[in-house]
Amino acid sequence: MMRHSRTEYTVTHLLLVLAAIFAVYPLVHVVITSLNFTNSGDLLANYATAWESGHFASALLSSALVAIAVVTFTITLVSLAGYAFATMRVPAARIMLAALLVGLVLPYEVTVLPLYQMFMSWGLIDTYWALILPQVALSTPLGVFWMMTFFASVPEEVLEAARLDGASRAQVLRKVLMPVSVPSVATLATLLFLYTWNEFLLAIVLVPTNGAVQTAPLALSFFAGNSRTMDPAITSAAAVLVALPIVLAYICLQRRLIRGVVDGAGR
Repeated sequence: MMRHSRTEYTVTHLLLVLAAIFAVYPLVHVVITSLNFTNSGDLLANYATAWESGHFASALLSSALVAIAVVTFTITLVSLAGYAFATMRVPAARIMLAALLVGLVLPYEVTVLPLYQMFMSWGLIDTYWALILPQVALSTPLGVFWMMTFFASVPEEVLEAARLDGASRAQVLRKVLMPVSVPSVATLATLLFLYTWNEFLLAIVLVPTNGAVQTAPLALSFFAGNSRTMDPAITSAAAVLVALPIVLAYICLQRRLIRGVVDGAGR
């Protein structure tokens, strides 16, 4: 029995190591390619060239502004909606939840053309709003179900005690539920930030020409497309520059992210 367990342990860890190698190898390869080993005096020369040629400073700033705005608006909206669905009798709640469920499973690619036509008629193409509003809408179904599930898991006795102390519904949300939902909100905010930062299709369709509001993935695409004859090391350096902020954010927040996902799955 012990031999079987030890074999199972060894095989499991071997598979995990192989999976980790396959997952990390592309990133390691890109980083090695981006380093200027032919000129030992300045290993970061390719990064400087890519930074200046690709104008990634404004692109990274645009990505940060869009991601922060999407996370802020979405968290505010879904917290209110999740609280209402979890603790109140909302008219037509089943219909609205069914609509949100459709939005959750519907491939968002089918919405790109209608969004383009709608924003074109509103004069919002090539603006930050063309990036922020659709991603808030696309993130809302997941966020509502996420927060509704958490709020519904809070014991009713806690809410009733707050009401008996004279707290209004807004005060119950602000002073009771939101403080205990910080881990859940932080996990949802991290997921939304990752999704928003990596979004490419909406950016290339809705912000096709205005370089001032183009996000980092879109700027990288244009840079690589215009650099076919350049040194691949410079393109690799540009890719590292775009991926670095999100990799650092994930490394810093991975424990909170995993803990929040596990806690949510266990509720």
